Amino acid sequence: MKFILASLVAASATARPSEIISWEELGLDLPREHIVSSMDHLKTPIESLPDTFSWKSQGLVTKMLNQHIPTYCGSCWAHGTMSSLADRIKIARNAAGEEGPEINLAIQVILNKGAVTAGSCEGGNPTGAYSLVKKWSDEGKGIPFDTCMPYQAMDGKYEFDATSNPSGVCMTCSTFGVPCTAIDQYPNATVTEHGTVSGEQEMMNEIMTRGPIGCGVNAVPLLNYTGGVFTHDMQPRFNMVDHEVAVVGWGVDENGVKYWEMRNSWGEYWGEMGWARIERGRDTLKLESSCDWAVGDYTRTNFPCYEGGENC
Repeated sequence: MKFILASLVAASATARPSEIISWEELGLDLPREHIVSSMDHLKTPIESLPDTFSWKSQGLVTKMLNQHIPTYCGSCWAHGTMSSLADRIKIARNAAGEEGPEINLAIQVILNKGAVTAGSCEGGNPTGAYSLVKKWSDEGKGIPFDTCMPYQAMDGKYEFDATSNPSGVCMTCSTFGVPCTAIDQYPNATVTEHGTVSGEQEMMNEIMTRGPIGCGVNAVPLLNYTGGVFTHDMQPRFNMVDHEVAVVGWGVDENGVKYWEMRNSWGEYWGEMGWARIERGRDTLKLESSCDWAVGDYTRTNFPCYEGGENC
């Protein structure tokens, strides 16, 4: 039976290309990390941390996403990282007592501008996604909110083109029969530092202290996941990271099995309303092997553009 299961998993992996491309394969010419703050919070032992902690249960995660519509796009590497950054912005705004609708980030911009630096709909690198936004942040740009570049699940044009949508960074189309125009001054989120964590202790400390993180996972065994804790003994013998998700917390089920609270980007029809629980502490499905975090800032007051964007 195990041989049959392994064969089926291997066949599925062959039919489903990995959406994660290594840093070396992409040949990225960006810093892999930029850390300026203390990382001492990672040293707290697991025994001193709560049995259960969840940003989801506190209502401090952003909206669920589906990377596969309106057409299939292997952009998990951008979804897992940018949704985690958006979650951290929501957490920061809540702590500051700020009101207003949540901020969601324009993942489509990373597909427009990131093909030569971080990835595309054919796959990419999660660390590269944060490195790219850090580069834009250093240039005074950041990644815009998604209201001026909605996700379209395709590799858009690098430079803005009034006849091609999506393209560029931020745009609007003011009325019938008038070409769309680029917006050069737009609300955005920035990355001030980013790095990686791995293993149960580091992940728990980073999540509880600063917010959700993006993590690699073997997605093939999860394609038909319908609920419950996916335990270590359910995984195939051969594991490889081929997908990026977000991890927002942890818990213990009614049978005493420790688990991670994992958010996917396959829509809410999948799994447990778009979520999955993965056994914790045993690197099940490689979920504890490679995780990325980022901290940054966000626009609080916009430069007021005209409806047609003429002054921006």
